[in-house]
Amino acid sequence: MARILVADDEPDLLRLVTIRLGRDGHEVIPARDGGEALRLTLEQLPDLVLLDVTMPVMDGHQVCQAIRAQLGAAVPKIVMLSARGQESDVRGGWESGADGYIVKPFRPSALAAEVARMLADAGG
Repeated sequence: MARILVADDEPDLLRLVTIRLGRDGHEVIPARDGGEALRLTLEQLPDLVLLDVTMPVMDGHQVCQAIRAQLGAAVPKIVMLSARGQESDVRGGWESGADGYIVKPFRPSALAAEVARMLADAGG
């Protein structure tokens, strides 16, 4: 299956997503803040990155932009996770370079479906 980096500073949500994606057969790389997410993405080159928007060190928008700037053509699909679901928030995610945007709280099955869609779009 795929290698997926999940970045969220909420331990319970990080655990939930890690367990769900692991059950689907994916290798999950957890990150607890934006700096760790960027470092691990550059080191491990995951197939997909799930980024919380509001994290310490670097927010999800900053991480997304840095990944795109540093990896160029090798950039993975990036999906933002956020409790902010207004149209302007979603637009901000697209503008920072995200490929998808999921509003919290979400159903684990909805997350799994979006992950499958993103991986299919990426050819993985």
